[in-house]
Amino acid sequence: MKNYVINSLLCSVLALSSCQAQQETNTKAMKPKYNELTDQQKKVILEKATDRPFTGDYYLKNDKGVYICRQCNNPLYTSEDKFEAHCGWPSFDAAIPGAVKNVPDADGERVEIICNNCEGHLGHVFAGEGFTEKNTRYCVNTSSIVFYPAAEVKNLPSVIK
Repeated sequence: MKNYVINSLLCSVLALSSCQAQQETNTKAMKPKYNELTDQQKKVILEKATDRPFTGDYYLKNDKGVYICRQCNNPLYTSEDKFEAHCGWPSFDAAIPGAVKNVPDADGERVEIICNNCEGHLGHVFAGEGFTEKNTRYCVNTSSIVFYPAAEVKNLPSVIK
């Protein structure tokens, strides 16, 4: 009888671990495939690093168009909301509604902005600085975004989910 109980328990444990292994495999299979990133883009988007100021392609850009998430193609900002904050990073006073999520930063003092689709790190948002009437500055890392000119907006890649 004692051996029967031990064997039954052992079978139950083995069955449970098999189920857990299957669940892990299913979860990995369901993970979305995002765009390829360079090492610098991975540091910024995945590890929450910051581009050096005045080094990105977009902080002085004035062309009309849309800025999308480099990792998942989610439209984030429009050129109409971009302004020159003289900080060295692209700055916007509004995001496309529902595109960006504000979360407390690990430093406990700032507010981090992340893509609402893939949760990639974009930068930080600041309020009350008085740069624009909206009184908000989304300070975005160039490594986190890609610009599409207005003439090409109809060719935007679809959001990867």
